[in-house]
Amino acid sequence: MGEMELDGRKITILKAIIKTYLETGEPVGSRTISKYSDLKLSSATIRNEMSDLEEMGYIIQPHTSAGRIPSDKGYRFYVNQIMEEKETEVTEVKELMIQRVDRLELVLKKMAQILASNTNYAAMISGPRYHQNKLKFIQLSKVDEKKLLVVVVVEGNIIKNTMISIQDPIGDEEVLNLNILLNTSLNGLTIEEINLGVISKLKEEAGPHGRVVELVLDQVAEAIRAEDEDLQIYTSGATNIFKYPELSDGEKASRLLSTFEQKDALQELIDDVNSNEQNSESGIQVYIGDEMPVQSMKDCSVVTANYELGEGLRGTIGIIGPKRMDYEKVLATLKNLMTQLDETFKKEER
Repeated sequence: MGEMELDGRKITILKAIIKTYLETGEPVGSRTISKYSDLKLSSATIRNEMSDLEEMGYIIQPHTSAGRIPSDKGYRFYVNQIMEEKETEVTEVKELMIQRVDRLELVLKKMAQILASNTNYAAMISGPRYHQNKLKFIQLSKVDEKKLLVVVVVEGNIIKNTMISIQDPIGDEEVLNLNILLNTSLNGLTIEEINLGVISKLKEEAGPHGRVVELVLDQVAEAIRAEDEDLQIYTSGATNIFKYPELSDGEKASRLLSTFEQKDALQELIDDVNSNEQNSESGIQVYIGDEMPVQSMKDCSVVTANYELGEGLRGTIGIIGPKRMDYEKVLATLKNLMTQLDETFKKEER
């Protein structure tokens, strides 16, 4: 038989086999595939296509079972397909965002300036980033006896490839079983949902390969947090701090100014705002003195709120001033700004 090609029909059937297998862990038969709503094909046609896919090495028939399971080649094709789809999505989103990003940056810088001048305090606004990222897919591939390639695909179009070294040799079937275990247990979960309970159950089910599960979960956490690295934070009005005697003392003032310049401390504050968000009904949080997670800002008060741009994109706004700040005015200014941001971006989406 001449070299066969993966046409659209074969690709659809292969993807259906892999998805079903990931969900059930059971070999997949033609009757199961014929129930897929996208496929209007008879079981006989599907059987022929599955036979071709087997001959091409994308699926294998375990033992005497009538069903098939994906081979490493099948999994690899599936992962590459997801990557391609994600790349296309990323390109489309980027093209869309390029038209808006310059404007967004200008809007946020302007907002920070307005906040600072309206309140006479310092202001910061972080650029939007994805939140509640869900894990979409994990693929482990054996490189050699003691090395695995880990591919992690996360919502927000983040793809991370990493090589991990393992202590004990691992067989092909064990890698396959780990793939099924990890995907059936973790797909669709956010990093917050992958808690200790989930992790210990996974490690228990992985038996002697609990350590591999640990290493893979480290990569998942990194992939989900990867977007934080290039977080933009816009600040304005830092010198307003000198207007308040209790903050204008040389050492305190220079500490506060360097906090604004370095951004790491502001990043720490933003992370704290996000982790405490569920405790705040209005979405607005107030940190006073020692409640501040950032050491260099312990003499200040900070009022923060998160703004949303839809699609899980979210940023943080903060107003920083003395403990005796005009809280009523600051809260009113923040609420007003949230409404404006909301209207600006809702209009843009229409």
